[in-house]
Order: sequence, then C-alpha cells, then structure tokens
Amino acid sequence: MHFSYTVDAVDRSSLGRVGRLTTPHGVVDTPAFMPVGTLATVKGLLPEQLREAGAQMVLSNTYHLALRPGADVVAEMGGLHNFMAWDGPILTDSGGFQVFSLSRLTRLDDHHVVFRSHIDGKLFELSPETAVKIQEQLGADCIMCLDECPPHDVDPARLMHAVERTTAWARRCRDAQKRDDQMLFGIVQGGTSERHRVHSAKGLLELDFKGYAVGGLSVGEAPSLMYDTLDYTVPLLPADKPRYLMGVGRPEDILQAVSRGVDLFDCVMPTRNGRNAMAFTTAGPVRLRNSQYQRDGRPLDETCECPVCRTYSRAYLRHLFIAGEMLGPILVSWHNISHYQTLLKQLREAIREGRGGEFVTGQLAPNAGSH
Repeated sequence: MHFSYTVDAVDRSSLGRVGRLTTPHGVVDTPAFMPVGTLATVKGLLPEQLREAGAQMVLSNTYHLALRPGADVVAEMGGLHNFMAWDGPILTDSGGFQVFSLSRLTRLDDHHVVFRSHIDGKLFELSPETAVKIQEQLGADCIMCLDECPPHDVDPARLMHAVERTTAWARRCRDAQKRDDQMLFGIVQGGTSERHRVHSAKGLLELDFKGYAVGGLSVGEAPSLMYDTLDYTVPLLPADKPRYLMGVGRPEDILQAVSRGVDLFDCVMPTRNGRNAMAFTTAGPVRLRNSQYQRDGRPLDETCECPVCRTYSRAYLRHLFIAGEMLGPILVSWHNISHYQTLLKQLREAIREGRGGEFVTGQLAPNAGSH
C-alpha cells in the first residue's frame, strides 16, 4: 500500500484525534501543520531548517509551478521532491484557490478556468483533467481536485452553482487520475450554509476519495461562522480518512478546528508574518519593529527551544529588520514555523493523554497580548 491513515487516539474531552498518515515519502503525525512552499520553496528556509523546526509535510501550488518553471521542467528534474530537495511528503493544491484569489484575472465555465497570467499576461487554461495531469507531473504525495471557491457573501443560487461545479469537477479529476501512488482529496464547498455543505459532502462521498478537505473558509467570514460551519461539516466526512482544512492558519483557529476533528492545515501566516517582523510566541505576538525591543536581551520566546531562540536576542532581531538585513525575515520565519510545529506536537501529546480539551482551553485563554 502506498497510503494509509489510522486514528491512534480520540480525546473524549473534545473531538480532537491523533493519527498517522502514511505516504510514499514518509509518515505524518496528525494533527499536522504544513508550511506553504508555493513555488517549491518555503520562503527563506532551507529544507534542513524545516526539518529542524519539526515540519513533516509541505505544500506547493499547481497554478504557480505550472507557470514557472513549468510542470514539464519539474518532471525532467526528477519530480518535485528531487527538484526542491525535500524528501518528506508534499501536498499540492490544485489551483482552485487562485480562482478566488485571482478572480480579476480569471474566466471560468463548467469546462475549465482560463487565467490571464499574473506574470506576463499570457492565457493559461486549467481544467480538472489538466490540474490532475500537472500534479501527476509534479509528483506530490497528496493532490487536490480542482474546485471553485466562491466568496463567502455570494447569494444562495451562486453558491449552489459553485457546489455543483465542484462536484462535477471532482468526478472528472477522479476519472483523469492515472497514477496510483498519489492520494487524491475531494474538497467540500458550500460557504457557511449547512444545506450547501451537506449537499457538497453527499456528492463527494459517492466518489470515494482517499481524503477529504474543507475549502471555502477563512475567506472573509467571521471566525464564529467558520467554527459553526466546521461543527456540521466535519461529522459528514469519513472518520477513517484524513480531513484537511485548507488555508486556515491562525493558531486559535487551528486549535478550534482540531477540537472539531480536523487533521491537516496549511497557511502562509507563519512565514508571511515572519517576513514582516511579527513573531508568534506563547505569550502573544511580538512585533519587533516596536522600539521597546531595541535593548531587549531576551529571546523571542523563553519557552521555545528552536535555534533562533537559543541563539539570538529580540534586540538583535529588531536590528536586522531596522537595518533591512535579509537574515531578519529568515530567522523569524524559522522561529514561527517552529512555534507552530511545537504547538501541534504538544496538542498531539495532550490528545493522547486525554487532556486535549484542557490543553485547547488553556491555549485559548486570554493572555497578556503583545510582549
């Protein structure tokens, strides 16, 4: 078997669960957070730094890699793992989110999406069949169906149209798949409407995918609406298959989602914020451009054991940003990835010990804020 997913423990104090996702390139302990390497790189970090930070699996993007360097180039270089020198599991998004994020550059119908490249303006067509073909050329362990991710505030008729199109495209993706060593995920859409989410899940479950994702959240809706949507969506998904919440990355949202039975997460937040001088810590965010850190000899987080916190002071890290030195974004991104991985590791341990609910409650309790 190329793939397996097993649930090792479920916490009675919450719906949180610990599992193991086995892929051709290794095992991922879930719940897990995937750093985003859109263009075959997690910005500013070497693969060995990701490993030292605790990352087990990374995400790359079909649309962006198809534009440059091209899926054929990646295939000639031995596939994405060899190309980016990452020997662990990789998941590739299908390009469906770019239908939403680059909507001003797209035209879509029931057959395909046509993008006007954000790089050079050339037209780029993406259909369910080509999305699968590109991902097979890239060679990721887990691949995603092409879907339509509508804005959160569309009218019910438009939302249902997106759900129906997503289901139809999912069938075409399943039928187009040729490789048997890649795990194909179906994506449940439906905004924050229970009726639409139920309809979407029902259509996708009939297609019997190896994993299921919840898409279309964290696109502008209030966090409470996201949590309510997960409350009625996650129980619709098979308990014996991995559940992936796409593009959600605030630590508090991850904790809330794990408590509702979600296994996988990705987001650019740790590295994007790291590049902008904001560090995640157990005592709240540290915004290093603030003058209060000019003579602060403490590490970013005194409870953190990452190489950045073992070596550098807040004063030095602030200096790097003020001076425009590239090392600053690298180091704070490295710390932020470590922070996320440590949080998930501690959460897995708490779930195994039956105190997942207590751990989540403690993490979500109000803290002193910025430090």
